[in-house]
Amino acid sequence: MVRRSVLFTPGDRPEMLRKAPRSGADVIVFDLEDAVSPERKDDARGAVRSILADPAFDPSAEVCVRVNATPSEIEADLAELLDADDENGPDSLMLPKVDSSADVERLVANVDCYDAQYPVLALIETARGVLAAPEIAAVPATDALVFGAEDLSADVGATRTDEGTEVLYARERVVVAAAAHGCDAIDTLVTDFEDDRLLCEDAAFSVQLGYDGKLAIHPGQVGPINDAFTPDESQREWAESVLEAKREADVEGAGAFAVDGEMIDRPLIERAERIRRRARAADGTETN
Repeated sequence: MVRRSVLFTPGDRPEMLRKAPRSGADVIVFDLEDAVSPERKDDARGAVRSILADPAFDPSAEVCVRVNATPSEIEADLAELLDADDENGPDSLMLPKVDSSADVERLVANVDCYDAQYPVLALIETARGVLAAPEIAAVPATDALVFGAEDLSADVGATRTDEGTEVLYARERVVVAAAAHGCDAIDTLVTDFEDDRLLCEDAAFSVQLGYDGKLAIHPGQVGPINDAFTPDESQREWAESVLEAKREADVEGAGAFAVDGEMIDRPLIERAERIRRRARAADGTETN
């Protein structure tokens, strides 16, 4: 599964929900939380349920629903989403404002009441959540950690900058926690959807940090994000050269080998394997 681009769409905008798959995003998130005003929550739940139940709606993208953060609203979300044929449900659920592993476990218990199971994308956007990121990632249902810099900045009183130094520690902690427990790591969004330069620079930094994908709030952000997380031809050629040389070295029983004058060790082999996985996933040829 590839999650390069994760696009939010307001749950109370049916026309936008139907158009979301055309953006090319790997994951489309039908948002019942921040994008919907309190008085329109019921309308959003009904709209999302209606579209998920429509046989004509058959996107190739992963369809995720971001539920609300409070227990009572989560119960209302699930009652509308899951109290029907499970085949018409979402592919995954995003849980906002995750402060601890208990938050994910509570959601899983609620979903169990409907005899259903869903991968959980845990949104880390509070100081408590950042500190608890390793424990949150360790919950079996947690399939991805998602870093939310905007709410985190508000929580700690930081001032957001284009450079992002005020959230760098948290950003790194989240990706490390995800890697330690085999989860995907999805990086924070760029709020100015008209600033293509900033988006490209920030997405490139996301890749440098080790993230698997990035949030988007506008369809126009999807293409640049997908490009940033898709290995280019030179990276693919390097990775294939390294892995082919490794196969030859294994046959010969050689412990060390070089590619184009570069000594290759285990970290570089792992980097090559990661590039190949990303390339295959982006090409739709991912294999186990």
